[in-house]
Amino acid sequence: MRKLSILIAFIIGFGIFASQAQEFKELDLMLENYEYPYPVSFFKFKAQKEDYKMAYMYVKPSTSKSNGKTVTLLHGKNFNGAYWQTTIAALTKEGFNILVPDQIGFGKSSKPEHFQYTFQQLAKNTKGLIDSLGIKKTTILGHSMGGMLATRFALMYPEITDKLVLVNPIGLEDWKLKVPYQSVTDWYKGELGKTYEDIKAYQTESYYDGEWNQDYAKWAKLLAGWTLNKNYDRIAWNAALTYDMVFTQPVVYEFKEISVPTLLIIGTRDRTALGKNLVSPKVKSTMGLYNKLGKITQQKIPNSELVEIPNTGHLPHIERFQKFIIPLIDYLQK
Repeated sequence: MRKLSILIAFIIGFGIFASQAQEFKELDLMLENYEYPYPVSFFKFKAQKEDYKMAYMYVKPSTSKSNGKTVTLLHGKNFNGAYWQTTIAALTKEGFNILVPDQIGFGKSSKPEHFQYTFQQLAKNTKGLIDSLGIKKTTILGHSMGGMLATRFALMYPEITDKLVLVNPIGLEDWKLKVPYQSVTDWYKGELGKTYEDIKAYQTESYYDGEWNQDYAKWAKLLAGWTLNKNYDRIAWNAALTYDMVFTQPVVYEFKEISVPTLLIIGTRDRTALGKNLVSPKVKSTMGLYNKLGKITQQKIPNSELVEIPNTGHLPHIERFQKFIIPLIDYLQK
């Protein structure tokens, strides 16, 4: 009887795995079997005694429409440059050159075995890419974790940052004040056990406030495709290292030091906050309140503007594209 129960459990488990595998395909370490919407190039550089490749898309409008300005788009933690596809198309139509890097550890870029992740290091890598392309000035636009990186970039390199745009950035509050510390090993263990259903459940609650559709599922399936890879432990380790970076390196205390014109675009239904699963329901209810955090942050940043998008979660450029792109273009063309 016990053997029969084990066999039944195995069959059910395998059936779930097979069903998930049919929903999304296995993706390799560098996403070589995943096509980006525009041609991908690589910036090669040396850091921390190793050689790395940073993937990027650099998309230009037709010569007749070019306005000579560049916008650099920085992706979030659970994403890569591909999710900027509609944004790239809209901005190039308006005459902007668009640079979209995958940070080290993400997308088609190198996945180190060992790397000391800091926002300063990622900003320096991005600055090296920008310099290699001969770009003298650029607007820096960051979403989610990319918003923390964009903030750090603007603080480090204000001389080449034309404007700063933050789209539902994380790090608008210091989670260390509420969430117990997790070691890199703790984050790693959590990543190793992830399934598509785990990814979907997290994104449904935090990003989309209970809503879900195929547009959202596309990006969850991309992450889930990596879990099928035999080298997923490398992906999980890099994810753990970047969790530690996000948790221990807040930018919230330096918003007042930003010296470039800044636009905040905030989907007010967003409830993203690192470590919400590690605190009591009472504490959890105080975290990730973007309907309040947008206004608080705008008051901290000199020369800043706030655009709130009601009934919108963590990804305005996916969920409410027109509500996102119209004020963005207006701001960039000022």
